[in-house]
Amino acid sequence: MPLSFRLATFNLENLDDRPGLDPPLSLRIDVLRRQLLRLEADVLCLQEVNSQHPKGGGPRALLALDRLLDGTPYAAFERAVTEARGGTGPADVHNLVLLSRYPIVGSRSLRHGLVAAPRYRTATARPAETEAVPVEWDRPILQAEIALPGALSSGPPGCRRLHVLNLHLRAPLAAPVAGQKQSPLSWRTTAGWAEGFFLATVKRSGQALDARLLIESLFDREPEALIAVLGDFNAKQREMPLRILCAGPDDTGNPDLAARRLIDLSDRLPAARRFTVLHGGQPALLDHLLASPSLACLVDSVEAHNEALRDEAVNGDRSLPGSHHAPLVAAFSLPGSD
Repeated sequence: MPLSFRLATFNLENLDDRPGLDPPLSLRIDVLRRQLLRLEADVLCLQEVNSQHPKGGGPRALLALDRLLDGTPYAAFERAVTEARGGTGPADVHNLVLLSRYPIVGSRSLRHGLVAAPRYRTATARPAETEAVPVEWDRPILQAEIALPGALSSGPPGCRRLHVLNLHLRAPLAAPVAGQKQSPLSWRTTAGWAEGFFLATVKRSGQALDARLLIESLFDREPEALIAVLGDFNAKQREMPLRILCAGPDDTGNPDLAARRLIDLSDRLPAARRFTVLHGGQPALLDHLLASPSLACLVDSVEAHNEALRDEAVNGDRSLPGSHHAPLVAAFSLPGSD
């Protein structure tokens, strides 16, 4: 029987349960749970999931997420989560989570998995830096391998394995430079801001390169691999991180490399619905669902649940009970199973 499955991504935007939250988690659950149920996802990638300490002490856990998923099919799904630096469990904020109806046969939390942190000495730091320091990515990549049910009647071994990368790249906001900030949102000099913006670009594009090299390693082992790269890329379609990840023939200049490209499935959306964020009245596609050619040819439909999306610039106080990001979901049919 053919296998149909749905793959989705959703930035939950600082899902937390700390005291004094406005709105409280209970109100957010009412909104977010309905969105998650509407997705009907079999594999779900989430971003910005914060962790909490249990009452009475103990290591951090994803307690707010557990409350959100309680009573939904996702509560029984297998789970993979990124780890804090040092591999001590989830970080306090902005964890990546993958939920799967199907077995997760392997997962990794990767920070600088294949690309070493470049070293850089700032020009505008005060006091001046005396030596170059590493420019590290802000968040790890979550890689998972999922065993889809059944076995194909033809094709290479392992072609029922779905490789998923969950990403949350840095936003295009200037990174800190020592001595150049006069408040969290205000810079002392334009030179300091410009250098901070440059560093943010290095972080965002560098992590995209890290993910691209990981994708290359998957293609090396399995040329017809089913690969999906999902998440909040904080970048539009023709910006540098997307071009690095997609590696289209128009950029590589080599049609023989087309089998290693990734295809942005949001191109299947009607142009008027091709956005996941509203900012100052302008729609922007910052969340993406990329697929390898072998996976892209199996797509039945792509949806952006953005009908009720509110403007993040107008509602910048973050008091929105839902999220300023719209979820994306794609449905696939995998034929030829025994």
